[in-house]
Amino acid sequence: MTMSPLTRDPIYFQVNARLRDMIRRGEFAPGTQFLTERQISERFSISRSTANKALSNLVSEGVLEFRKGIGTFLRGEPLDYDLRSLVSFTEKARAAGRTPTTRIIDFEELEAGDIEPAARAAMKLEDGMTAFYMERLRLADDTPVILERRFLPSHFCPGLTRQDVEGSLYHLLTETLHLTLGGADEILHAVNLSVEDARLLGAKTNAAALQVTAVGKMEDSEPLWFERTIYRGDAYEIHIELGPMAHRRTAIGVLTRND
Repeated sequence: MTMSPLTRDPIYFQVNARLRDMIRRGEFAPGTQFLTERQISERFSISRSTANKALSNLVSEGVLEFRKGIGTFLRGEPLDYDLRSLVSFTEKARAAGRTPTTRIIDFEELEAGDIEPAARAAMKLEDGMTAFYMERLRLADDTPVILERRFLPSHFCPGLTRQDVEGSLYHLLTETLHLTLGGADEILHAVNLSVEDARLLGAKTNAAALQVTAVGKMEDSEPLWFERTIYRGDAYEIHIELGPMAHRRTAIGVLTRND
């Protein structure tokens, strides 16, 4: 396909438009490597600095993502955080056409007295009881998207091993351990990534992220886990279907309960 010459107004805007058009026409599949700075420079007969500016602009818009030491890739569709029910990350990623993997950063069994007070209280752990602590990095197409820190009382899963938690935890709980999940109480709020969390997630320090603090429950409401999980802000979006407008008195009541 022959492209018309670029005009002078301004060059990198025009290059961005041409690159977006190539993406819309399906010349690059989501998750595949995009053109390099050099290739863009040669293709459009522009300087390397202008090509870099065009690439950087598409990265900042979230169209592309830069992977250190590898190159620039076309981003896939963001994963959907479901506010209505518990959904396995593994299943969600596969449904979006992504390949899910898990990297175990830490796994150990702790005495109740060594567990942070908030987690211990949420799980109703008494002296002498223990809980497994796991820190897991969840990846979609080899891109880190979730940093999960979770406690699971040992009496629900005696003998749990590091290998057991390398896949879907929900599948482990329901299919292997035959536990019946009753849901979770979650608190969501925006955070900026710390230096360490940003390093693990392959993102910039202070980048926007979503933190979910949750207590999972059995069918009888007995606490099953406590977690503090970080979702990369550029990898997830929240989608929820709203019903008709609530009566004003009901809305005020909800606000009061959430205060």
